[in-house]
Amino acid sequence: MTPHPYDTDVTPEQAGWAYSSLRVITLPAGGAHTFPAGGSEWIVLPLSGGCTVTIATTGTAPTSTASPHTTPTTFELRGRPSPFAAVTDFAYVPRDATATLTTPAGGRFALAGARCERRLPARYGPAEAVPVELRGAGSCSRQVNNFAAANVFACDRLIAVEVLTPGGNWSSYPPHKHDEHHPGEESELEEIYYFEIADGPAGTPGAGYQRVSPSRAGGTDVLAEVRTGDTVLIPDGWHGPSMAAPGHDMYYLNVMAGPGAEREWLIRDHPDAAWIRDTWPGLAPDPRLPFPQHPGGDR
Repeated sequence: MTPHPYDTDVTPEQAGWAYSSLRVITLPAGGAHTFPAGGSEWIVLPLSGGCTVTIATTGTAPTSTASPHTTPTTFELRGRPSPFAAVTDFAYVPRDATATLTTPAGGRFALAGARCERRLPARYGPAEAVPVELRGAGSCSRQVNNFAAANVFACDRLIAVEVLTPGGNWSSYPPHKHDEHHPGEESELEEIYYFEIADGPAGTPGAGYQRVSPSRAGGTDVLAEVRTGDTVLIPDGWHGPSMAAPGHDMYYLNVMAGPGAEREWLIRDHPDAAWIRDTWPGLAPDPRLPFPQHPGGDR
């Protein structure tokens, strides 16, 4: 029996929802992995290391016989040493395609996915084009790498961003939700949080904490200690804060998708904590931000 290749594997069936997926795979030097996109669109995002991504899409040949043919597209991803070291480039894999990752030096790669209807072109996302946002202020400061935000990179349903939080800070704060559709105010999105926690100065592993509180009777109610490789699923509820322990920077990858006709990220703040935003004007961001933004790593 072939062993399961993924360190993390969240499917809609496992999560009990309809759209969002996440896989994380570690490949050795010289390693390769092939996966079918099926009815989902995917982004290949290097967490550490770089890789070559070859995407084969089946179409119709421009001949009088209209015979099926396969068109391969190859992208070289430079990647990075770690999520804390740099913003990374990435590759978009359309639905109804097959993708193969190959990596001479080895690495760890996230596959962020969403079930979708349209098949968009396979594309390369350069690191230099990723908008980097400093959000919040003071002890609520964090960095958001908006590589596949709704208004940044074209997808059918998938929305994905990275968030980096300096040790001791609170992120995803004030708590917010997006579990109902209210035009112009809130979008309905399933969300996955995938965490990595930086080691301390002596190499000691760290931990963080994630809170999700109910937004409805019987809704999601979680307070979880999270370590590198952990995920928290958010089908509903007020999520936040994401708490980085002092001395241990926190990274999380957010993967979102939902049923709305428009691909958009609209949130409502928890009414008991929304006032915290009013304290940010005139307050400087954490001086430890931004994290390094230059691409790095070897393929």
